[in-house]
Amino acid sequence: MKTFSATPADIEKKWILIDAEGVVLGRLASIVAMRLRGKHKPSFTPHMDMGDNVIVINAEKIKVTGNKLESKHYYRHSGYPGGFREEKLSHLLERRPEEVVRRAVKGMVPHTRLGTQQMRKLKVYAGAEHPHEAQQPVPAPAGGAN
Repeated sequence: MKTFSATPADIEKKWILIDAEGVVLGRLASIVAMRLRGKHKPSFTPHMDMGDNVIVINAEKIKVTGNKLESKHYYRHSGYPGGFREEKLSHLLERRPEEVVRRAVKGMVPHTRLGTQQMRKLKVYAGAEHPHEAQQPVPAPAGGAN
């Protein structure tokens, strides 16, 4: 029996809608990363972009456990001297909640060109509105079920 390796003709992509309201950030990120990579499909091939397009709504209503709101920090650097910036999770969550979800998912996909390509299929919105109704997204549970 030969090992199956998917080709671009074998790939079938769907649009998935995930509601993040009341879901713990890390659990949400792992589910979204699995969907983006295509690991939920039986024909998963590691070197191909097999994943679905994922829309995450209600990013402002995610939950975090423990005291992460005050103790977790996000860092960035502009590239200029003195350009180091640090921001608490609580501040970033009220300023740009979609960025919190995007960064959590980015840490769970490969840090390669393939991972960058997979991250382009992620659409995150702070509220319940999204402009992708024409794609007819299928609601998927975010509470841990596949």
